[in-house]
Amino acid sequence: MKVAIVGSGYVGLVTGTCFAEVGIEVICVDIDQKKIEGLKKGIIPIYEPGLEEMVHRNMKKDRLKFTTSIAEALEDCEVIFSAVGTPTDEDGSADIQYVINVARDCGKYMKDYLLIVTKSTVPVGTSLIVQRAVQEELDKRGLTIEFDVASNPEFLKEGAAIDDFLKPDRIVVGCNSPRAEELMKALYKPFTLNGHPVIFMDITSAEMTKYAANSMLATKISFINDIANLCEIVGADINKVRKGIGSDSRIGNKFIYPGVGFGGSCFPKDVKALIHTAEDFNYNLRVLKAVEEVNDDQKSVLFNKLNKHFEGKIIGKTVAIWGLSFKPQTDDMREAPSLIIIKKLIDAGVKVKAYDPVAMNEANRILGDTIYYAPDQYDALIDADCLMIITEWPEFKFPNFNLVRKLLKEQVVFDGRNIYEIDEMKRKGFTYYCIGVNTTR
Repeated sequence: MKVAIVGSGYVGLVTGTCFAEVGIEVICVDIDQKKIEGLKKGIIPIYEPGLEEMVHRNMKKDRLKFTTSIAEALEDCEVIFSAVGTPTDEDGSADIQYVINVARDCGKYMKDYLLIVTKSTVPVGTSLIVQRAVQEELDKRGLTIEFDVASNPEFLKEGAAIDDFLKPDRIVVGCNSPRAEELMKALYKPFTLNGHPVIFMDITSAEMTKYAANSMLATKISFINDIANLCEIVGADINKVRKGIGSDSRIGNKFIYPGVGFGGSCFPKDVKALIHTAEDFNYNLRVLKAVEEVNDDQKSVLFNKLNKHFEGKIIGKTVAIWGLSFKPQTDDMREAPSLIIIKKLIDAGVKVKAYDPVAMNEANRILGDTIYYAPDQYDALIDADCLMIITEWPEFKFPNFNLVRKLLKEQVVFDGRNIYEIDEMKRKGFTYYCIGVNTTR
């Protein structure tokens, strides 16, 4: 079976590479000529553990190819995945213009039966728009060619995407024809040997499942952050509260870690899009609006703690920041809390020295020369008045505290991910602030 993947960004490249890994012939398409030329040379445009080696391996075995031509990709192709971007529009809705473009290209160049699978996160009802766009192009050509449309939302965690794809806990497929269902069963058979089946449903339900899943996880994060802020006020310890509620199997211990808010390419965008979808149908998603509001506020918590510690006298101060990506094991800085925090610091007249294990180039692309990019985590501390931890990279969890104390002007740490023990930090001579615990009492 030959599979085409349109869009060679995070979702498309991981999807195509993992399909190739199990022996499927894959051709990835992207309109970005520079990106495709780089991929042909083995240059990977994103950071994802294990991806580079897997791309190189499958290219050598001639199972993974790259092109800028959908017409070329559709030759002898029975299934095409649309994995193009769906950025947030000004009104909060998902912009599906690229998805529609893929559909039109399929209609222009397909020669035989084709299953068009939407992998991108798209609003409910997009499948009907895709189907209409394909049919319009076929009508222009005066051809009658059978095709099906399906929805196959991705549930990949950045930093663990390869494992998530190869060993999925569930595969959701929305389709409306037996032929499409059989094709998807055959395609995903190598990935269901761990006992987790493909969950088939109607297309509309599949489109909704993606948004509902991400919104539920976002809700858990905003909930625990809201409780964390209350804990600080009343004198409770959010770390203990988290363990107490996480042991309840109905709640679970995942996504209830307090911090500086969620970011990335999925949660913020999907929450906005689902709120907008509800508004289109005159329904008010009150809980999700609160989730968004809490998350927006949470990204200012660390700055507020710093401002309070220095009694508002922060002009001219230098802050060292460890961690820029929105989470560990990725260079993705889309909607990263670090961007909000850094902007607030710069606007307040604070100098920023930052370090991240893999996101420095992406940060430089976004922030330019507004901050200093340290070559390592300790260089960032030199002449800094305090340390802020924004992303919980493993290498930050057990630093040389003696060196940290020596390099900082003042031994003050603002921990936005609660990676250190309060009592231990105090014993080491640090003034320590974290999320959800009043450490000054």
